[in-house]
Amino acid sequence: MLHPATDIGEGTVVYHPELSNIQHCKIGSNCKIHSHVWIGKDVIIGNNCKVQAFAFIPTGVTIGNNVFIGPRVTFTNDKHPPSGNWSATIVEDEVVIGAGAVILPGLTLGKGCVVGAGAVVIKDVLPYATVVGNPAKMV
Repeated sequence: MLHPATDIGEGTVVYHPELSNIQHCKIGSNCKIHSHVWIGKDVIIGNNCKVQAFAFIPTGVTIGNNVFIGPRVTFTNDKHPPSGNWSATIVEDEVVIGAGAVILPGLTLGKGCVVGAGAVVIKDVLPYATVVGNPAKMV
């Protein structure tokens, strides 16, 4: 379901919105949002981004421009659920996040970094770094 108040930029395609839960959020121009995604209220997604199937992006996440989010990527926003004390997560421009990665709350993924498939990110990632594993470590 695509919330009617969602702000979607020109050229953005949401594949099968009836199979997703896209709440009141802002999605930039020329993005591709695949089916079965969950995008929470007040999430901001920049321009030229690709969000693959089954991604979970809750309230409190801000995504820059030219970001790739692979299938089944999960962002979290509550350090001690169900406290309701959400922590903001920032994904800077040109970040690539591989399939099945988990991003814990309150982190910054620096510009141009790469998060390997299946990584569990528990701390900030430096710009242009590559992290892999559980917990994610720089390679």
